[in-house]
Amino acid sequence: MPLRRSNLWQSIFRHSYDGARRTRYLQTAANVFLHLHPVRLSPAAVRFGYSWGLGGLSFLLFIFLTISGVFLMFYYVPDSRRAYDDIKDLGFVVPYGQFLRNLHRWAGHAMVITVWLHMLRVFLTGAYKKPREFNWVLGVASLVLTLLLSFSGYLLPWDQIAFWAITVGTNMATATPVLGNSLQVLILGGNRVGQNALLRFYV
Repeated sequence: MPLRRSNLWQSIFRHSYDGARRTRYLQTAANVFLHLHPVRLSPAAVRFGYSWGLGGLSFLLFIFLTISGVFLMFYYVPDSRRAYDDIKDLGFVVPYGQFLRNLHRWAGHAMVITVWLHMLRVFLTGAYKKPREFNWVLGVASLVLTLLLSFSGYLLPWDQIAFWAITVGTNMATATPVLGNSLQVLILGGNRVGQNALLRFYV
């Protein structure tokens, strides 16, 4: 079967199953979904100075973002008439609101940096090479998703900085070949930054 002989298939399922005990072991041990790290590692590969723990830091920041984001959801309403006031209340009225918002904001910035540095480290050390190509695909997808989620949170304060940054960012989307204006309408829910855009970015 041509699909099973392709590089994509072999990077996801690194050993074919033929029923032999050794092959079953290799298939389980080398599967990216069952073992995030290889079963065997050299001492040099687990040195802190080699990886700087960037993957673990990115995951820790993701946990911080999830927890702080859930708490912020209790106080923030994605309504263009009150979003700015909700952000002000988080800073001056809600107990520990400013701390929560700053934790969420700085964790978001830090996660963009750590995921990017992690991908750079993987590239420079050649850790993306065969048979780990699929790990690289997952890493690139997580970097793109991190950047998109960071961008989506930018509009929520509903101030002048957020409004114009999103206006410029989505106007850049109109330069996309073929899709052009359709992509901007999909992102904003219309032709301008308004209630529909705020709701979409919040979701």
